[in-house]
Amino acid sequence: MEPFSANLKRRAEQLGISNAEVARRAGLSDRRYGNYVSGAREPDLATLVRIATILETSIDELLGLRDEALVRSAEEVFQERISAALKALHQEDLARLVVMIEALAKAKGRVDIR
Repeated sequence: MEPFSANLKRRAEQLGISNAEVARRAGLSDRRYGNYVSGAREPDLATLVRIATILETSIDELLGLRDEALVRSAEEVFQERISAALKALHQEDLARLVVMIEALAKAKGRVDIR
């Protein structure tokens, strides 16, 4: 399971989230997820699907059967990181974030807001 544990670490780093955050979002204890990251244990299929969903990747990539990381642009990785971070925010935080993003886009002259 060495490729699997390495892919778990790599993908979480790409998204800018900690192992503890992946575990929390997947409904796993830190210890249980830590066993997967260290290669000490392998998840069952249902858990593997949840982890892949949280890490916004395929099971094949996590298992090392397909290397999707090689075909991702830097912009795609940034968008994936943003998407992953958004899932952890509450509605009030999302509303504030929209205002900030719209202000930044308007200041750069890239978007005509409303």
